[in-house]
Amino acid sequence: MSWLSYLMGSGGSSRDSTREAIVNLREHLLMLDKKEEHLSKKIEDEQRKAKANATTNKRVALQALRQKKVYENELDSIAGRKLTLETQVNAIESANMNKETLSAIKKGSDVLKSIHGSLTVDKVDNVMDDVRTQLELTTEINDAISNPAAMGIDFDNTELEDELAELEQDELNKRLEGADSVPMHSPGGVQKERTVEQSIEEDEEEAELRELQKQLAM
Repeated sequence: MSWLSYLMGSGGSSRDSTREAIVNLREHLLMLDKKEEHLSKKIEDEQRKAKANATTNKRVALQALRQKKVYENELDSIAGRKLTLETQVNAIESANMNKETLSAIKKGSDVLKSIHGSLTVDKVDNVMDDVRTQLELTTEINDAISNPAAMGIDFDNTELEDELAELEQDELNKRLEGADSVPMHSPGGVQKERTVEQSIEEDEEEAELRELQKQLAM
């Protein structure tokens, strides 16, 4: 038998015997308490008797003091016995608590063993590999579902860029058409207007000037 089995005992019978021992010790302590209370009253009675006869009857007074001393000695003995019993009760309760604690720890250890009994590091690694594989598969499925090409829809990026350029040109033309005049400020503060037609004429003049410069350079 191991020390653990010896300490934990045989289950219910050990628990019952522990409880019975503690109950018996505490009952004996209660009996000693009553005896102690009774002796304290006796001591007080003998003390009063001694005082009452101290001057009138010396013999009775001395007898009362001697009886008082006997009671006090017995009271001291009871105090010693109570201390012994209380120490033993505390020791049994402490040992029983240690036993119950150790029993709970052992049960917890057995549960952990049963849980981990079917688990190994290799099994855990295999499960985690399966999880990663399924996550990757889920990502691929999501990508496939969200890809328009998978639905037979194919986009020509060049065509889209050309369409975007046309939209930008249309927007620019609308802005130019909407600009009826461009305000200009003179030094004297008089505001002049520069029409779109004047801007076109100036552009044509600049083109003619560049053409003449090319002819002179030849």
